[in-house]
Amino acid sequence: MRVLWLKTELLHPLDKGGKIRTYHMLRGLRGHADVTYLTLADGSASLDASSRAREYCDELLTVPLSLPDKGTPAYYGALLRNLTSRLPYAVARYRSSAMREAIAHAVHDRGIDLLVCDFLVPAVNVPVGLGVPAMLFQHNVEAAIWTRRAQVARSFALRAYLAEQSRRMQAFERQECRRFDHVIAVSEVDRDTFRDTYGVAQVSSIPTGVDVDFFHPSASGAGAPRELVFVGSMDWMPNVDAVAWFVTDILPLVRRHVPDASLSIVGRDPTRTVRELAARVPGVAVTGTVPDVRPYLERCAAVVVPLRIGGGTRLKIFEAMAMEKAVVSTHIGAEGLPIADGKELLLADDPRAFAGAVVSLLHDRAMARRLGEAAAMRVRRDFGWAAVTQQFAALCERVAHGDVP
Repeated sequence: MRVLWLKTELLHPLDKGGKIRTYHMLRGLRGHADVTYLTLADGSASLDASSRAREYCDELLTVPLSLPDKGTPAYYGALLRNLTSRLPYAVARYRSSAMREAIAHAVHDRGIDLLVCDFLVPAVNVPVGLGVPAMLFQHNVEAAIWTRRAQVARSFALRAYLAEQSRRMQAFERQECRRFDHVIAVSEVDRDTFRDTYGVAQVSSIPTGVDVDFFHPSASGAGAPRELVFVGSMDWMPNVDAVAWFVTDILPLVRRHVPDASLSIVGRDPTRTVRELAARVPGVAVTGTVPDVRPYLERCAAVVVPLRIGGGTRLKIFEAMAMEKAVVSTHIGAEGLPIADGKELLLADDPRAFAGAVVSLLHDRAMARRLGEAAAMRVRRDFGWAAVTQQFAALCERVAHGDVP
């Protein structure tokens, strides 16, 4: 089977959940297929990103793309021009006639059996009538993210802008999901949304996974009994909102009962908003990019996932669980993960309940240990990458051969 895989970025460094998921899916798929990876390249990838692509594909094709840096006049000019577009800006900025031509040529010249569009955005460049089965790999319900962003925006102008972007994203997402031969979701919740909201008949769900050999406690040293950790890409707005909400509304409630509770925010490219949290609140640390998140997970007392915006599934939760850590999350943070409140993690949505769950773990280390051990047992049994990627490869084979009902 010859697969053409479409993306908007090279994968290295593996510093985002979507990149990690794609990387493992492709490594599993290569045991069943010859993979051509066709991507836009804006120059932001690591210097070795092209050479390391051989880890996950047989052939790499790149299409140069120049994107304006955020905060520059060119960036704001692009936002203004987008006001009259039917496309959301998050999609329109990646529109590329060169990529469209490259896709058509690759399908024709390489005898492609299956096209896989990874994330919704590259779909804007997929021509109609390619003559091969095409599958859309949806890591999120993208419109849901924009809707939730609008709901938590602080100003009327920003809420109005985000609501319009959400409307455009929903229209584009519905259109694209319905024109592909099959859609893959990363959770049953997302699968049902695509089916019930967008009317997508050909849709399946394949769970996310975790590298259970890599994410495993070493038991090499003592932990920090009052330290909480949040892990995630800190230039992604849902993560920025999550840590700002936690520090502003939840941490003060925790400190009424645990005055020395601290928070480490671990992840790449922290925005100014995130950096300012550490500057103004004692006991809050922002690490920026780290070579390995495991030491931070291993030493902490608990992992917090206070997401109010998002979709798809959270690799950060499975990674923490594999490290035998107790997790406190919102329902949105754990949305789509087949795990149970009170058994494998604690769920809470308002500041007082979330703080109460955190305090209970900081005060009762035996309970935190039991929760972490149960969580680790679950992910090791059901969510290792080997089992997940086997499901993905099998579905690709079926779609390529038209065997999916």
